[in-house]
Amino acid sequence: MRRAVLSLILLSSVIAAPVLGQSNPIDLRVGKLEKEMKAVQRKVFPAGVDVQPEIGAISANTETGTPSSAPIVDLTARIDALESQLKILTGQVETDSNRLKKVEEAIKAIRTDYDARLKALEPVPTDPTMTPIVSASTTAALAAKPAVSKPAISAPAPAKAPVTAKPDANRKASIAAVEIPATGDAGEDAYSYGYRLWSAKLYPEAQVKLKEFSTKYPKHKRGSFAQNLLGRSYLDEGKPALASVAFYENYTKNPRGERASESLYWLGVSLTKLKKLPDACKVYDEYNEVYGKTSSTDLKAKVAKGRTDAKCAS
Repeated sequence: MRRAVLSLILLSSVIAAPVLGQSNPIDLRVGKLEKEMKAVQRKVFPAGVDVQPEIGAISANTETGTPSSAPIVDLTARIDALESQLKILTGQVETDSNRLKKVEEAIKAIRTDYDARLKALEPVPTDPTMTPIVSASTTAALAAKPAVSKPAISAPAPAKAPVTAKPDANRKASIAAVEIPATGDAGEDAYSYGYRLWSAKLYPEAQVKLKEFSTKYPKHKRGSFAQNLLGRSYLDEGKPALASVAFYENYTKNPRGERASESLYWLGVSLTKLKKLPDACKVYDEYNEVYGKTSSTDLKAKVAKGRTDAKCAS
């Protein structure tokens, strides 16, 4: 795209330059180039941003006599070259537009598919102290129907006590050993406490605190961190279905968040654990499209391994 912009600037500069003593054919070609340039500008800058020619005002001392044939020949050659470049540029813009349209359609199809699939995942915990991590409509749908029994989706183990169950003495001691931060920043402290609980492998307690954080501080700078960590907590606890919901929500609702790219990677991991290998590969493909050029080397390596684990085509 930068190459397209530079070509437009060059083209704009040549067309805007004063041409004296031209023949009518050159006038017609310049006019045609102006129209084609504006058409390409509308493709490259749909928001209406104009490309201004990078030329300065003509000096008062500039002579304006009738030019000799040499400048006309040179100008004609430059217009020939620009017409050729414009054809190439137009083709590139059309190719990029078609590619972008296909990517948008693919992403839309993936999201539509996941919206349907998430309704069949594990039911949302009914603990009143826990804030639902899915939308109100999805929560209602999950609550209205029992968990679907599918080989690729593991329901929550009934033997595990709910979060509201009274912890035993050892667990109480473990929770008490986690220091509650008090820096004066209530939002930061709330996130840090959830992080410390997760680090101590107290996953249910960490989930409660991370959801409380998201409810109390929805616009906090740690929002993307908290939602990603919530998914990690579910995944570490052995609940990849609930983890996939958390990761999917973090990516789709805040794709520019600081942990959105990680959530997309962990979503692929969760789907692999759920034996949804084709879906995991789609997620990794989307990761490469959206974050492949900007993510860290470490995360790129993890995604590459994730693709191998999911048996994705290279």
